[in-house]
Amino acid sequence: MRNVPNLRISEAAALLGVSDDTIRRWVEQGRLPATQKGGRMAVDGRELAAFAQQLAESPEPGATTAASARNRMRGIVTRVVKDTVMAQVEMQAGPFRVVSLMSREAADELGLEPGVVAVASIKSTHVVVEIPEAHR
Repeated sequence: MRNVPNLRISEAAALLGVSDDTIRRWVEQGRLPATQKGGRMAVDGRELAAFAQQLAESPEPGATTAASARNRMRGIVTRVVKDTVMAQVEMQAGPFRVVSLMSREAADELGLEPGVVAVASIKSTHVVVEIPEAHR
């Protein structure tokens, strides 16, 4: 299994489509757990995935809830459901929830699990999930 990353505040902000200050405010309010590493705050990938799911289920007032997006969307894996043949992978890419169906073998080879940073490539109804080079 792939190691789930600890993400810098700027990375967490980019994945959720918010500012660094918003992430810091959520940490200060106790809404999002973070740790200090070498003088910098970091957010566990699994914690960010769970928080992203909460945001998607109950968006904040004024949040964008519908939009058109194309091509590649960087996000965080929030849920993976596997059976013997197939896997359903859910991601949160900013305000967008992306779901991909793939073989279980592919999901296992990519090490997909909640908290892993990935990229969804979208073409019509076809979604491909990739792991960015920096997180391999």
